[in-house]
Amino acid sequence: MIQNQDLSFFKDKLCERLGELAEFAETGDIAAKPVELDQTRVGRLSRMDAMQSQAMSIEAKRRREMEVTRINSALSRIAEGSFGVCLECDNPIPTARLKLDPSTLLCIQCAGFLEQ
Repeated sequence: MIQNQDLSFFKDKLCERLGELAEFAETGDIAAKPVELDQTRVGRLSRMDAMQSQAMSIEAKRRREMEVTRINSALSRIAEGSFGVCLECDNPIPTARLKLDPSTLLCIQCAGFLEQ
């Protein structure tokens, strides 16, 4: 079972990451705006480059949203006392794994099994 001081560490780390993601979201939303199709202002290659940047920004936004969901889920598990327990097998997730990614849902064995 994870100690209270460790829970504080993980909660702080998760909240810090939420703040970072919020900062990235502000700049990413600007880059994801629709590309202007006015050929008199922007050449075809520049427009294609802008459209590629837009697609990359949209994908980055989707990944940020998924990470925010995982972080909020981890914070909920901390609050309800089930943090650090694998959702698949109910075994404890090693602290070293949680230090790498506190929002992880699975132990190493279950994560490996799902990847196969």
